[in-house]
Amino acid sequence: MFAIGKRKENQAQKWLSKQGVKCVEENFRCRGGEIDLICRHDDYLVFIEVKYRKNLDHGHPSEFVTAGKQGKIRHCAEVFLQSHAEYQSCPMRFDVITFSGNDTQPEWIQNAF
Repeated sequence: MFAIGKRKENQAQKWLSKQGVKCVEENFRCRGGEIDLICRHDDYLVFIEVKYRKNLDHGHPSEFVTAGKQGKIRHCAEVFLQSHAEYQSCPMRFDVITFSGNDTQPEWIQNAF
C-alpha cells in the first residue's frame, strides 16, 4: 500500500509541475504529522495532501482528509515555517490532490481547508 501512495505522490508532483507549480519539499515530517508536498503556486506557499482510493465504494478520497488530519497538517506547516523564514510572509493555502481507481488525471481541490 505504501508503494501505491508514494507513486501517487510522484504522479501528483509531476502533474502539478505541468500546471506551473514548483515543489519546494516532499514528505516533510515533524513530530505529530507529515505534509506530502509543499509547493509554490504563483505567490502562494501551498501545503498539499495527496489521497488515493482504489474505488469510491467507501467515499471520495477527499473525505479521508479528516479534521484530525487537517490539524496535523496545520501543525506541520507551522513547524516548517519556523525553520524556513523565507516563506513566512507568503500567503498560504492548504490543497488536496485526489486520485480514484486508475485515474491518471488528479482532482485538484484548492483551498480545501
